[in-house]
Amino acid sequence: MDKLLEINNLVIDFHSEQGMTRAVDGISFFLNKGETLGIVGESGSGKSVSSLSIMRLLPASARCQTDSTVYWKNAATNLLTIPDDQMQKIRGAQIAMIFQEPMTSLNPVFRCGEQVTEAIQIHQKVNFETAKKQALSWFEKVKLPDPERIFNAYPHQISGGQKQRVMIAMAMSCNPDLLIADEPTTALDVTVQKAILDLMRDLRAETGLSMLFISHDLGVISEICDRVIVMHQGKVVEEGPVEQVLSNPSHPYTKGLVACRPSLKQKLWRMPTVPDFLEHGHFEARVITHEEDQSRCAQLQSQRPILEVSHLQVRYPAKKSWWGKTTEWTNAVQDISFEVYPGETFGLAGESGCGKTTLGRTIARLTDAHSGEILYKGQNLLTMSDAEFRPFRKEIQVVFQDPYASLNPKMTIGEAILEPMKVHQLYGNDAARKAKTIELLEIVGLKADHYQRYPHQFSGGQRQRICVARALALEPKFLVCDEMVSALDVSVQATVLNLLMELRETFGLTYLFISHDLSVIKQMCDRLMVMNQGQMEVLGYPEDIYTRPERPYVQKLIEAIPGK
Repeated sequence: MDKLLEINNLVIDFHSEQGMTRAVDGISFFLNKGETLGIVGESGSGKSVSSLSIMRLLPASARCQTDSTVYWKNAATNLLTIPDDQMQKIRGAQIAMIFQEPMTSLNPVFRCGEQVTEAIQIHQKVNFETAKKQALSWFEKVKLPDPERIFNAYPHQISGGQKQRVMIAMAMSCNPDLLIADEPTTALDVTVQKAILDLMRDLRAETGLSMLFISHDLGVISEICDRVIVMHQGKVVEEGPVEQVLSNPSHPYTKGLVACRPSLKQKLWRMPTVPDFLEHGHFEARVITHEEDQSRCAQLQSQRPILEVSHLQVRYPAKKSWWGKTTEWTNAVQDISFEVYPGETFGLAGESGCGKTTLGRTIARLTDAHSGEILYKGQNLLTMSDAEFRPFRKEIQVVFQDPYASLNPKMTIGEAILEPMKVHQLYGNDAARKAKTIELLEIVGLKADHYQRYPHQFSGGQRQRICVARALALEPKFLVCDEMVSALDVSVQATVLNLLMELRETFGLTYLFISHDLSVIKQMCDRLMVMNQGQMEVLGYPEDIYTRPERPYVQKLIEAIPGK
């Protein structure tokens, strides 16, 4: 087969005031025409940096070693050494890239259509009308609803899945030979993710496209790739056909990545993590039997509920008149009722926009309800004044989806954890509060000397642990966990899930666990409620819902899970 791309001894160093950091350490691989090659690894493994070097989009602080080569089209061109004007002609026209976060990749002040037509006009030298026809044609190919409306919409006016499709249309608009997809489905709902993967497969079959598909999700890789390389700490540790590598991995790191992805087939007392395999070479999994699961649920439900939600309705203004009076409403939560028992992990699942986050925020009194009741320990939270609710604020805490946005970048993490204790006047004085903060840092697996560091000095998984420590500072009884592991690497995700299970047993916590990842829900939750368009679709035990899904919507969600 003809080689489209060949990388030899790629070494990338980042230079800063603190010294030099080696991000990519001598990797070599190739990509054939018409092939899809997967690159797998955790954050910091060097996979995204490698792809950016192909596009010559590395920041100024990065340096490629002089003997590194990135050959394009049978070694005809070394992309690392050609002049900028020649690279400009290749970038976009012959090699296109879909970036991980479509919201930050699209310019918020330009309409979606303008951004796609700009790429077409630059590379194909056509007028605006011709470029618009091509853009609308690509919007239809990527199955965007109402292409004309989305052409004139700004990025903030369309959903995450639609933004990702606009990015794909932009990347494909100049018919490139190679498409680099960097985590294109991270944090998307399983149904949207399946649609994006189906779309990319169709485009590959239709155009003979070659793809470099970067992901930390092995289920996604198994669905779309022919071969896979596994990267760890800047090196390639394993390479081969995707079925062989994922079904019979040889390197301990790959074994860890495969093992720490939650399974729909079994539930474990503790999730395996990559360090288990790197340090010990294996992991002895202890499976929770169906009988053990049922016994635990029966024990939990023998108590009085800690939370009772009755006929809850939450709605937002959709349209207002010229005088500011609301003329139309959007029902985010419609007539929802359920109970949660002390010590239980109650799961909420569904697609984006189904109302699960609104429901969690309403329970924590961060969003106002229109009608209904929320009884916490027998008392209605919705009829309380702010002063009356204040004691309950300590007991009901939220861990949000984005840990970086949840932390003040100007405060050290020690100050961030100590602040709520000070607000609620706990532990008497600042010395006692600092001691408690250090204790909490150690409980969540961080160190005492991390107290003086700032959020940007930590990884995503570490920041999420900091948010958990901050939530625990007020000794809560009820935690709302809103998509808190959705954008984490599988190994970091497993570590955070293990931490949550340990804290539940240690502190007697009760969780409302919100997620669109059904395999994570299966591992974590005692009971599950699936929501659809603000309404309850089904409520029951995860095992029953997954093995015998009765509702078409639930069947669609389960069928969309990659690599199941």
